[in-house]
Amino acid sequence: MNPYIRLDKVLGYTFENEALLEQAFTHRSAAKIHNERLEFLGDAVLGMVVADLLYLQFPEQPEGKLTRMRSSLVKGDTLALIAKEHDFGALLKLGSGEMKSGGHRRSSTLADVVEAVIGAIFLEAGIDAAKNTIIKLFASRIEKLDPYRQIKDNKTQLQEFLQSRQLPLPNYEVISISGKDHAQTFEVDCTVEPLNTSQIGKGKSRRQAEQNAAKQTLEKLLNE
Repeated sequence: MNPYIRLDKVLGYTFENEALLEQAFTHRSAAKIHNERLEFLGDAVLGMVVADLLYLQFPEQPEGKLTRMRSSLVKGDTLALIAKEHDFGALLKLGSGEMKSGGHRRSSTLADVVEAVIGAIFLEAGIDAAKNTIIKLFASRIEKLDPYRQIKDNKTQLQEFLQSRQLPLPNYEVISISGKDHAQTFEVDCTVEPLNTSQIGKGKSRRQAEQNAAKQTLEKLLNE
């Protein structure tokens, strides 16, 4: 039985070239022909289509709010949730190492697959087909968007996650600063001591590095 057949309804699209769909679900650890180029393409298509949808749906909203709403839709966490809702992980082709380490549940890998599938549809059938799929996958989330709601950053989300489980707050420590004054790179270690977890985030400022470290920590905790 064709393992991809259930995707026809999910995507609202049927591939003529099934090899292209298979490539979208193939991690670089599994084969020479993998999904990274499709992911690159899908990322650009997704950003453009979502921007267009928001521009039309919220004609009174300024650029700043449109940007924040777009970011909430196309960020990795949202894409991973969409992939999990439709069990994309079950279709992933992974190398043995990735399989053993739980790659089919990893948020970043699942998010990449969503972008790769969108890229594959665009490549095979063009922008209208890709737009139809994006609307199908994101419609419920777009409907729930509130331009006046403050979108929580990664540090706030991690803090609330830990507090909901009665765990202490994370500790952030700058472990290195490299580069010249006008182009520095910060590395920050985010540690949650009772859970024995530590993640390092990088950024062009301490704040950005802390946010990236918090994001990686939250993803790790959610995937455990």
